[in-house]
Amino acid sequence: LIQTRAVSAIVSVGPQFFYTVALPVTLWFLDKGKTTEDDWADWTLFIDAREIYTQVDRTHREWTPAQMEFLTNIQRLYWQWEPTLEHDGTKELLDEHFPDGTYTDVPGLCRYVHIDEIEEQGWSLNPGRYVGVKVETIDEGVFKERMKRLSDEFHELTEVSSQLSVEIKRLIRAAID
Repeated sequence: LIQTRAVSAIVSVGPQFFYTVALPVTLWFLDKGKTTEDDWADWTLFIDAREIYTQVDRTHREWTPAQMEFLTNIQRLYWQWEPTLEHDGTKELLDEHFPDGTYTDVPGLCRYVHIDEIEEQGWSLNPGRYVGVKVETIDEGVFKERMKRLSDEFHELTEVSSQLSVEIKRLIRAAID
């Protein structure tokens, strides 16, 4: 399927999307109309949508219409088509990930991959292998504040641990004597 250029897109979906199985799944989108003469035939879109969902209840998740439209629009942006904006929330999702309104690979979300790289990866179609992880930046002041809080908590817990260790040793000695 890959070598015949039939695979158009691969989407990782997190667990709990189907009522009959709780496991994560991967959706394959095929385009048997692609030919080796098409400029985009050697490219496959990988989307990691495991973090895109709405929790329905404790054991089930779903995509809202805006989330589905957003995922569809990733491909539309790559093809330089106008995105569809029929559902509330779609524009906000697009603006968050594609602020200038054009497709770009987004670490942790999506990436177009050439067939040569797929071959180098042993023909793996696991989106996580290609899209990578989302890189989050943190403000230096926020980082320092958080580190101080964690350091203080660590020292406090270390002190409590020492006190408990002394008490346990005392109880063991008392039980032996």
